[in-house]
Amino acid sequence: MALSLPSMFSLEGRTALVTGATRGIGEQMAIALAEAGADLVLVQVSHHLQSPQSVPLFTTNASQRDTTNTATHDAIIALGRKATIYTCDLSSPSEVAALVPRALQDGHDISILVNSAGIQRRHPSHQFPQSDWDEVLQVNLSAVFTLCRDVGAHMLARPPDDSGRRGNIVNVASLMSFQGGLTVPAYAAAKGGVAQLTKALSNEWAARGVAVNAVAPGYVDTDMNEALMRDEGRAESILARIPMGRWGRPEDFKGVVVWLASRASGYVSGEVVTVDGGWMGR
Repeated sequence: MALSLPSMFSLEGRTALVTGATRGIGEQMAIALAEAGADLVLVQVSHHLQSPQSVPLFTTNASQRDTTNTATHDAIIALGRKATIYTCDLSSPSEVAALVPRALQDGHDISILVNSAGIQRRHPSHQFPQSDWDEVLQVNLSAVFTLCRDVGAHMLARPPDDSGRRGNIVNVASLMSFQGGLTVPAYAAAKGGVAQLTKALSNEWAARGVAVNAVAPGYVDTDMNEALMRDEGRAESILARIPMGRWGRPEDFKGVVVWLASRASGYVSGEVVTVDGGWMGR
């Protein structure tokens, strides 16, 4: 029996793990998944906790609540969905490796993974510090691989739904997955890696019921692009090249993440979907 269009986009009964959900694109993606019916596991950084993974579950304890940005959590709860915050420093390989086992031990049956967290460092390439290179590659690529690997292993062991699907992974790539940019060699290398990792995992997992795709944002009005937006000349040249005539907004990513997480994208895997106002078409 064919599904109705609304049911194809429904995420009722599913749990999504989202990184980088405290602001910008990640926040809007998490809220969109909740609006479509999913419960959320929100992964975010707390600089105040000495050992983030030692207090993984959000509680109403005031001392813990004060250390964590709860705006996305509270918005999801207001929608009538469940939301749990886990704190994790994605620049720490050991903390990233401990995250998924703990979430699974706590009973979260994750069938959607969205890797949205990312950092940026800008320096002329001939002066790029090794420490910044290492941190950008760890947060933007190595952590993405670790979470895909660990959540992917769980998804592959899940029973399939009646369409044969066991899970959906959505990575956040970038225009820098295709272009080199200026003064961002580490970011470009990492996001190029995210695109290729997405394809590599899809090649192995699509036939086993796990779809792996990526979204490549164009130039979006977020904190990460604040330096670009302050550079009037560069900002004007970027805007002039965008066919839609505006920078992107975080809410522009709500529809595409629900599509890629749902049955509506049932025959889509290994794709890097640009959401860029037409930039790549120029």
